[in-house]
Amino acid sequence: MSRKLLLVAATYEEIQPLFVQQGWERTTYRESPGLDIVVTGVGMTATAYALGRQLHKPYSLILNVGIAGSFSREIALGSLVQVTSDTFSELGAEDGQMFLPIDTLGFGQANFTPPALSHPLTASLTQVAGITVNTVHGREEHIAQIRERLQVQTESMEGAAVFYAAMQAGVPVMQIRAISNYVEKRNREQWKIGLAIHNLNQWLMTFLQPLIMN
Repeated sequence: MSRKLLLVAATYEEIQPLFVQQGWERTTYRESPGLDIVVTGVGMTATAYALGRQLHKPYSLILNVGIAGSFSREIALGSLVQVTSDTFSELGAEDGQMFLPIDTLGFGQANFTPPALSHPLTASLTQVAGITVNTVHGREEHIAQIRERLQVQTESMEGAAVFYAAMQAGVPVMQIRAISNYVEKRNREQWKIGLAIHNLNQWLMTFLQPLIMN
């Protein structure tokens, strides 16, 4: 069985400190004996395509990392969470004021909860449920609808696609996110993207240390 890890991020910027620290050149794909890195591009379509191309190779773990928005003000900006369940929240149909998930329609599955994995570096992280969206929420009425329909804490644009691909391929998967902003009317002045990326990469370098030690 392969002991190789696949690190998946949507953008180079989210893992740039790791590349800088290791002296690696910027790239969307990097291969080494114990670690492959894929920068998929933003969104679930780009993510699914990139993983569809990559998962012909055997991996012992897929680690999806990046920033995310939080619906919960109890989660501090810049802090890390482990997303243990993720949902394609827009996949379904509207019936008047009601939303019918694709599961209800009988055409597929929208929620993915991979088997839980334990690791010393995730023990202290808050475990959350997330949603994956094409359009990040910024209208109060839509945010209220999501809060009412789904009890979730975070949103991203890729997480459920990673879970879907990993589960289809039969590969264990973890998703670690750093909270860069709260889900609210767009308020760039309050974003903490730099802090989130810094904290994410500090954790990531420690997690990957056994694989990237020179």
